[in-house]
Amino acid sequence: MARVKHAVSSQKRHRRMVRKAKGYWGKRSKLFRRAKETVNRAMAFATRDRKARKGDFRRLWITRIHAAAQTQGLGYNQLMAGLKAAKIALDRKILADLAVHDEAAFRQLAQTAKSALGQPQAA
Repeated sequence: MARVKHAVSSQKRHRRMVRKAKGYWGKRSKLFRRAKETVNRAMAFATRDRKARKGDFRRLWITRIHAAAQTQGLGYNQLMAGLKAAKIALDRKILADLAVHDEAAFRQLAQTAKSALGQPQAA
């Protein structure tokens, strides 16, 4: 049986990893072992932060909705409860967009939420 040497495939694997480390500082971008450690760590952070981004956006949307609801004399939880009682199913992303870009539509939603909760309407 012929002897198999792995120099070509190893070099290719090393080169691929070092290319991924392009832009890192010092040995991290030059030496295979350091590059591998750094790239693997970076990939782990990237995966974690892709998951975390969803929660970050949800927090941002809730903050925006809360600020807009306060201008209408409602708290965030009152607004959401009122919309649920009125059977209006809008997600937080859309509500936050309305709060920022279409204040008249958000005001109308807030009035609907107030009436569904049985609160008196402000003129």
